[in-house]
Amino acid sequence: MPRYKLIIEYDGAPFCGWQIQADQMTVQGALTAAVEALTGDKVLVQGAGRTDAGVHARAQVAHVDLAREWRTDTVRDALNAHLRPHPVAVLSAERVSDDFNARMSAVKRHYLYRIINRRADLTLEVGHAWRVPKPLDVARMHDAAQRLVGKHDFTTFRSTECQAASPVKTLDQLDVVRDGEHVHVIASARSFLHNQVRSMVGSLVAVGDGKWTADDLSAALEARDRTACGQVAPPDGLYLMKVDY
Repeated sequence: MPRYKLIIEYDGAPFCGWQIQADQMTVQGALTAAVEALTGDKVLVQGAGRTDAGVHARAQVAHVDLAREWRTDTVRDALNAHLRPHPVAVLSAERVSDDFNARMSAVKRHYLYRIINRRADLTLEVGHAWRVPKPLDVARMHDAAQRLVGKHDFTTFRSTECQAASPVKTLDQLDVVRDGEHVHVIASARSFLHNQVRSMVGSLVAVGDGKWTADDLSAALEARDRTACGQVAPPDGLYLMKVDY
């Protein structure tokens, strides 16, 4: 069965996450239904990352095995036709070898968290960013974030529902930058724990608004205790940006 690699963009707001769930609308479910509408076969579309409810993707990667060869532009366009009106788009389809696996072959995942730091309510960005009204000291946030870079036990920043075998992960990048009222948190690693990025962002905001110091963030990490985590940032601002292979 020929295998196709898909690059997918989606607005996570109306979905209960990536992974198929009974009686819930999910991104994986919408894609699997689109494949069935195209081919007549019910084949699971497998993704590089299981984004949570409300989390978005600029370039999620998935693979799917089809019963016969299709032109790659036909796969892309036909899946998009069957995906409408869901806010999901297949940006590209590529024929790949049978040993390619969207999840297992990935060597790095890149996430962006978008904060809008202003007093006024959001209008156009509702559901697509986290509004933080109190002024944030981005330099302090970035400096504190470097305490989390490297190999650590991230139990504090891990959901109690996380199914990963180990809480130890290596965080390659955690940068905080400002562009006007927009504050971006950029995180890169081979893999992340469930809710890790959102948990780190919430704690970094506590540093930025003066509630925590960088030492408080380090102490939270070293506690290896979920109750030591700051506020978990909402899913609205989180985007899976890229997956490296």
